Amino acid sequence: MRRVTFAVDYPPSLAHPMHRRLDDSNVSRAELLMWGPMDTVTTLAWYDGAPDAVRSLLDAVESSTAVDLVAGDGGTYAFVHQTGYELGAPVLDLVADSGVVFLPPVTFEQGCRARVDAVGEPELLAAFHADLREHVDATVERVADFRRWSTPAVDVTTRQHEALAAAVAVGYYDVPRTGSVADVAAELDCAASTAGELLRRGEAALVRGFVGSDGGSG
Repeated sequence: MRRVTFAVDYPPSLAHPMHRRLDDSNVSRAELLMWGPMDTVTTLAWYDGAPDAVRSLLDAVESSTAVDLVAGDGGTYAFVHQTGYELGAPVLDLVADSGVVFLPPVTFEQGCRARVDAVGEPELLAAFHADLREHVDATVERVADFRRWSTPAVDVTTRQHEALAAAVAVGYYDVPRTGSVADVAAELDCAASTAGELLRRGEAALVRGFVGSDGGSG
């Protein structure tokens, strides 16, 4: 099986209402972490903004029946209960009939761009890409073999995980090192100081999880 990262540029007519308003808000990034069945929609997402900015952004979602916000990890987590997804019907139908599996997070960025990882057989992924391009501008950013994983017993945030993954991708952990913190920052579109802090905190959590929170007894 293959894992493919798609970058999708939505026309406003097919974008989610929240996504359409990102450009005019104090939030630049939303990560959809979990989502419920099609008929009873409950989502958990993380936003890189303060709770008041996120609440204002989610006011655009007319189908929402309840919104619960919790500040955390440098942004805001949001539980949103909706009567419908409010994504363009052609895209929803395509996703439902695709035959591939979509992995969290689905990342929404300003400019009506989204990124999503899909897993499946190569021919099904290719068919999904071809069908998707009939409705939106979709490009393939990365293709890799899919490997199962175990949930680590470490407290690494989504953003720290992204920083660590970016560091691997740019060669920051190669021996000899071929990438820098600045390269990681460029991948994350953030300041070098922010990337460095994310890496240090993520690395510390991984080490504590590996050796034990008490640092070991010997």
